[in-house]
Amino acid sequence: MNVTAAESEPDSITTAPGDPDPKGKLAIRTLAMPADTNPSGDIFGGWLLSQMDIAGGITAEWRARGRVVTVAVQGMEFHRPVWVGDVLCVYADVQKVGRTSITLLIEAYVLRRRDQTHRVKVTEGIFTFVAIDENGNPRPVPPEDG
Repeated sequence: MNVTAAESEPDSITTAPGDPDPKGKLAIRTLAMPADTNPSGDIFGGWLLSQMDIAGGITAEWRARGRVVTVAVQGMEFHRPVWVGDVLCVYADVQKVGRTSITLLIEAYVLRRRDQTHRVKVTEGIFTFVAIDENGNPRPVPPEDG
């Protein structure tokens, strides 16, 4: 149940006290389900990382105007758990564009099942993608305006 950034959040949603506002644009929104849990009953960190990678890939492909691959994930920080029923909202912000690479800050927030008016920051990381051609070779990232 992924939703792209084309569907923005309602104005009634605010960031929880003590958490910073997201730096980027909403890339995906999805529901944490029981199948996504670890043995302790919390949402598995690998699932969360995967959702962040998907959000980053969508954003990087838009910016690169074509196919990209993930080449690095740095500085992952898991701040709070995600629980079944939480709505995961993943934001992506372009931090740097190199000749063939795009580095993004990816932030994950949740709308808790019992309070869907405040987004709570749960995870963040820096993801680097490389633009590739039809043969899988690195290709230049086009200028933003051209």
